[in-house]
Amino acid sequence: MAKNLTQRMIRNKNRYRPKKSPAERRRRERVQRRRLVALGVPEETAAKLDAPTIRRLLRHPAKLKARMARAGG
Repeated sequence: MAKNLTQRMIRNKNRYRPKKSPAERRRRERVQRRRLVALGVPEETAAKLDAPTIRRLLRHPAKLKARMARAGG
């Protein structure tokens, strides 16, 4: 067992979780925007959306795809 670590510190996973890097965050957001465009959202619209909105839209991809199909034609 490591020195000077209490059981409480060992159990706290937040201390040992890897940090999120800004580059990884940007990469994830770029991938999510591409997923939106693949589901039928116009590229200009997807570019203007903020990250929480993108994640909310991607929760139900089948519904979004159907909604975009109705709106498009």
